Amino acid sequence: MDRKYTAGLTADSAGEGAGEGAGRRRFLAIATGAATAAGLGSVGGCASGDGESGAAAGAEPESAAPGGKPSAAGSHGFDVKAENARPGHADWPVTKAGPTRAIEGFADRVSVLSGESFGLHVSTTAPRFTVSAYRMGWYGGARARLVWRSEALPGARQPEHTVDAGTRMVRTRWTRSATVETKGWPEGCYLLRLDAQGGEGQRFVPLTVRSATTDGRTVVVNAVATWQAYNRWGGYGSYDGPSGGFASRSLAVSFDRPYEYDDGAGLFLVYEAPLVALAERLGIPLAYTTTTDVAREKRLLEGAAAVLSLGHDEYWSPEQRERFTAARDAGTNIAILGANCCFRRIRLEASDLGPDRTLVCYKSSYEQDPGFKRGHPATVDFRSAPGADPESSLLGVIYDGYPVDAPYVVTNPGHWLFEGAGAQAGDRFEHLVGVEYDKVNTGFPTPRPIEILAHSPVVCEGRPSHQDTAYYTVPSGAGVFATGTMRWVEALDATGDGRSGRNHGLDARSGALTTRVTENLLRVFAAGPAGRTHPAQDNVKAVYGSS
Repeated sequence: MDRKYTAGLTADSAGEGAGEGAGRRRFLAIATGAATAAGLGSVGGCASGDGESGAAAGAEPESAAPGGKPSAAGSHGFDVKAENARPGHADWPVTKAGPTRAIEGFADRVSVLSGESFGLHVSTTAPRFTVSAYRMGWYGGARARLVWRSEALPGARQPEHTVDAGTRMVRTRWTRSATVETKGWPEGCYLLRLDAQGGEGQRFVPLTVRSATTDGRTVVVNAVATWQAYNRWGGYGSYDGPSGGFASRSLAVSFDRPYEYDDGAGLFLVYEAPLVALAERLGIPLAYTTTTDVAREKRLLEGAAAVLSLGHDEYWSPEQRERFTAARDAGTNIAILGANCCFRRIRLEASDLGPDRTLVCYKSSYEQDPGFKRGHPATVDFRSAPGADPESSLLGVIYDGYPVDAPYVVTNPGHWLFEGAGAQAGDRFEHLVGVEYDKVNTGFPTPRPIEILAHSPVVCEGRPSHQDTAYYTVPSGAGVFATGTMRWVEALDATGDGRSGRNHGLDARSGALTTRVTENLLRVFAAGPAGRTHPAQDNVKAVYGSS
């Protein structure tokens, strides 16, 4: 392994350079802002654990909302086709956000099973507000269905947040504003829209109604840990604080606060919503969960046909990685539909509201971590000491750098994933590689055989390199696919010629390519172990000139 190369990766990705935190925040803010303006997709997951009792929301039951009777969502499966045949409601987006603190809130559980309750903690300047629960999916292009709407609830301004002196973690100690029952809510990804009385403002609160079983289904995993790491509500996140510097970052962040990005939707709208819409349009059997659920429930992924990591899934606990690896080794297919995945090692701890509501990631300051001193793994990058375990052993590819904006170049157009895409060798798709990217690098642990489908030249801060899309298979029969670019899911919604600048300039050609490849992927992965019917043909030597 090239020490200079490895050192460059570590310094770049760990954010030690001046302004790194601000740079990461800036690219993310631009991306999520673009999604809201474009009126894209859907939402899932956020916050876990039980809070104190509060006033029950005077609510209309699910059956009273438009759209008819509840879908069956039992332990034997969920009928995605029947659910998406229901009328959708295209009025779900936030259109009047209002002033910064007009209304905002969070759920005190990251996910619930259908029929369980959760608490909403809301702060508003309005005397009353309502809550509308939208299940996000396809719905003929409307992208959402109204499942439930509350009566008008009393509003109040909650106390100001505090910042922990040791970890710089933002804390809220808001009282519960309402208790929401989810009886009859179909499993899936939800956005709860808060509407302040008199049109003073609107905000989202994401929630996942998780599946009780994943057996035989393709599992959508909402990357809530990464959403929270990038959340700067209260002025602090895992990259920086008010000063904009890495040294002022939070060493731990809490789910007990609203999301700053996309009017409270976190990172879902850019990095997950388009994929959820596509998967539900296909009608394949789906299950829904979050990264924290996977970490907590050892057997959750047992029997799953496939597991999907979506567009930005950077922060993983060791437990989550163990579950994904065990699923692969038992024959479950895995799709990595982004880049910079499984990069930061985290630890989940309790907050005042319940378990797994504090995300700990000290990064280069791991020796200061009381948990590390007690014997927990260091919350550093997975590839870094102590306990180095590069992510490539699971993903096939490894994170190579940020920032880039480059064309995606098709290398292997005859591959089954490109079937029907009309792609030719050397075809270029502008702006599809970015803002972070991965590559195959056999200097790190790399499963074989592995096929490279796209091999795109990039220059990252003056350093020439390549982005790779790759597919490998293992003896269990599982197939593992990695896009190698963070813009893959975002590109699913790309239209037009790209000249407007929306979606980073991605155009309809990129939208058509990524859509067709993703459709091929999901259909094959949903059918069972892909390696048995579509074994990988190793081509690393042909692409890189060495093995």
